[in-house]
Amino acid sequence: MTIVDGTRSHDARDAWTRKPSLRAVYTDLYQRIAARCVPGVILEVGGGSGNFKDYAPDTISTDIVAAPWLDAVADASRLPFADGAISNIVLFDVLHHIEFPVQFLDEANRVLRPGGRIIFSEPAITPISNLFYTHMHPEPVDMKADIFAVGKPDPERDPFDANQAIPTLMMRRQRDRFEARFPGLRIHENQLTSLLAYPMTGGFRPWTMIPGVMVPLVLGLERLLLPILGPLMAFRILSVIERRS
Repeated sequence: MTIVDGTRSHDARDAWTRKPSLRAVYTDLYQRIAARCVPGVILEVGGGSGNFKDYAPDTISTDIVAAPWLDAVADASRLPFADGAISNIVLFDVLHHIEFPVQFLDEANRVLRPGGRIIFSEPAITPISNLFYTHMHPEPVDMKADIFAVGKPDPERDPFDANQAIPTLMMRRQRDRFEARFPGLRIHENQLTSLLAYPMTGGFRPWTMIPGVMVPLVLGLERLLLPILGPLMAFRILSVIERRS
């Protein structure tokens, strides 16, 4: 059985503390997620370094590994909550790590109340971001993967294995398949975000190309350019999925 390495969550938390530019970019994204939550219980799946609770303090934060700043250990495909008990499920860079995303969405559909939401921010694969993610990022991009496949979980799989293409395939390239597979869910919002500031921070790696004080200015410029440049070079996707009443 795979032993999950909990040091990665601690390393991510250290990077968050060290890098003002990273905090500034992620603060913008976390605030966007929090603003899209409906009233009621918020469940965070894949809480990682535990930063979302700074923007939604009453969140129940879970992950596949334990950490002092998390509330519970939980598998995204087997959520320990009753039917209809949750109003919002939020994920940040988690969907593309799930072995069988369909199983997670079935679970989300089960635990969400009518009108409840799944809200996530994930990598977006566009012509320019694809070059970055393929050649400068350690996680693979497989645009040919069958993301709607369901199988027996691999007990030897590292939960941090990933396919960065999953959100783009599900929400943009194969949206018709999503809608057919999940008639109880509807895509409420689906927007491309993050042109320049996000890749310039270097993410959770040691380097950065932008000081924290410059991030708000760059984000303001991005909002003006996104309608034109988003399909060409957006690095992230922000999606809201609602459970039908």
